Amino acid sequence: MLTYYLQLTTYTIIFHKVLVLLRSDKHSMQFNRTGFSDELLLDLYKGLLKPRLIEEKMLLLIRQGEVSKWFSGIGQEAISVGAVCALAKDEYILPMHRNLGIFTGRNIPLHRLFSQFQGKMSGFTKGRDRSFHFGSKEHHIVGMISHLGAQLPVADGIALAQKQSNAHKATLVISGDGGTSEGDFHEALNVAAVWQLPVIFLIENNGYGLSTPNAEQFRFNSFSEKGAAYGMDCKVIDGNNVLEVYSTIQEVAEDIRQNPKPVLIEALTFRMRGHEEASGTKYIPQELFEEWGKKDPLENFERFLVGEQLLDYKSISQYREEIEKEIEEAWEKTRQDTYPNADEQNELYDVYAPNVPAVIKPATGLKSNKRYIDAIQDGMRQAMIRFPKLVLMGQDIAEYGGVFKATEGFVETFGKERVRNTPLCESAILGISMGMSILEYKTMVEMQFADFVTCGFNQIVNNLAKSHYRWGQAADVVIRMPTGAGTGGGPYHSQSNEAWFFHTPGLKIVYPSTPYDAKGLLLSALEEPNPVLYFEHKSLYRSLKEDIPDDYYTIPLGKAHLVSEGSDLSIITYGMCVHWAAEITQDMGISADLLDLRTLLPWDKEAVRATVAKTGKVLIVHEDTLTGGIGAEIAAWISEHCFDLLDAPVFREGALDTAVPFAGALENNFLPKERMKQKIFALSNY
Repeated sequence: MLTYYLQLTTYTIIFHKVLVLLRSDKHSMQFNRTGFSDELLLDLYKGLLKPRLIEEKMLLLIRQGEVSKWFSGIGQEAISVGAVCALAKDEYILPMHRNLGIFTGRNIPLHRLFSQFQGKMSGFTKGRDRSFHFGSKEHHIVGMISHLGAQLPVADGIALAQKQSNAHKATLVISGDGGTSEGDFHEALNVAAVWQLPVIFLIENNGYGLSTPNAEQFRFNSFSEKGAAYGMDCKVIDGNNVLEVYSTIQEVAEDIRQNPKPVLIEALTFRMRGHEEASGTKYIPQELFEEWGKKDPLENFERFLVGEQLLDYKSISQYREEIEKEIEEAWEKTRQDTYPNADEQNELYDVYAPNVPAVIKPATGLKSNKRYIDAIQDGMRQAMIRFPKLVLMGQDIAEYGGVFKATEGFVETFGKERVRNTPLCESAILGISMGMSILEYKTMVEMQFADFVTCGFNQIVNNLAKSHYRWGQAADVVIRMPTGAGTGGGPYHSQSNEAWFFHTPGLKIVYPSTPYDAKGLLLSALEEPNPVLYFEHKSLYRSLKEDIPDDYYTIPLGKAHLVSEGSDLSIITYGMCVHWAAEITQDMGISADLLDLRTLLPWDKEAVRATVAKTGKVLIVHEDTLTGGIGAEIAAWISEHCFDLLDAPVFREGALDTAVPFAGALENNFLPKERMKQKIFALSNY
């Protein structure tokens, strides 16, 4: 009897609501149902209803302390639902925090979504990230990171891979109006326009970036002005009208699948709650809520369908009950789900994509005398043949061959689709490399100088490095970094910045000192499914020659090389310092173990321990500035793990703690070569 009463009460409330809707035509949106079947209209309605009902559940749970944070999309659902329904299920979407309808529209199991929100094991990140900060290749969704705008270049990368494959697919990426002030917005739109990539840039313009109104963020009337400036088609739509969203995106997607090009769509909307629940809405004038409340996407569409006689009080009630039941069952399943156990080995294991590389030896004994730069070029050329889905990207690398001519002649052999000149936009190109990895392409990105990597720092340390740990997506990217001083390049063309990245789990760092290592380590880096920063010293490019195999071969990452053996002391170093150390010890008549690390992350602890045990005296040297350098970490590790093997304190040497100076005398004083002699002498006599 109670069940019957509750059901009757529900029907009464909904029937009253339907009457109110029918009597409120003065606030109704204009829906054009041309081309929409009854079935599609009802699917769109259910698509709007589900995220709204989930949100109502989440708002209750956040008050109960069962969900820690919530970014509400109430009032904006039509954008997500219209977009996801307009695209093919195998076309990628890159959503933001207020796009719950994208996830429900791709039929992601609700209990997995709820477990994701709670940090439980059935979620997509094993408790390692929150809300919609995840991707699912199964559902063709790539979630955001907290740095707004960072997903825009990733969409370019997915679209580029689709275009390269002649897949005839569209990619859709969403940004809020606030995120468009980020540099990645400019870079992503610019590259997409230059390369004519089939990307839909969907801007949710809700008037505020958290609390800052648009009038304090930009000086234009419409994002269509901004898109046009990049040479792309633009459309402005009512983001609360699900039929307008659907039809516009469907039309654009159909076009760009066959005629690849980017399109910017600005969806005008409003969020009815705070940026996230804790932030509140006091900064928004009340009249805006009253105005936009009349434009509620669900209520207006519901009113329209009632008028079209596709809905009535009974069907509305039935749909609500079905969805509410699904939500409650999913939430109960989530309750039974477990939180992750903190297991150190599991955590460390997932930092990198699994890889058990086979050491590839040269097929023949044929060798040629090659310079350091030739060895790098040889390795890249052979990798381009071995991996048909390897794409090279960088400034001036095509016809010009790069500023150091590492890719000279490549465009004639492999074509401009695989050897790509890029605009001056390091962040976008690195984000594109992430997107291409999602579709199992390999990329090699050349920084014109290692110094310029600062412009793409976020993509490296927050997207590439963390993607596998967060949601199991490998980032199959090699970033070549011409580095080092000694050429009079001054503060912005001479920095040794490998230590900036040494602190970032998920990256691998390689720094060869010889032509043989340069080729073998580069090919190993390109075999890796993980992001590798490959440092190459500019002063070695044409000053160093060696007989190296003509064939394809690899050198395992993480293995140091004992260049020479001695008994007086051990010098642990890498890069140019290997050659300085060899020269100095020979001139001084010092018998030294000279250990070339070759791979800096992960570094070879076993080889370090072995040389410490042998000589008991250690000098660690690097060209990078001394304070906070890689040598400090190795010295600390030796002190902690090899203290009983030492006969002297661990010595270090590095460059002066200044910027790299331009004038010759100042640069020579900056570099550690002369100070190395003093340290070697002092250590040998300790």
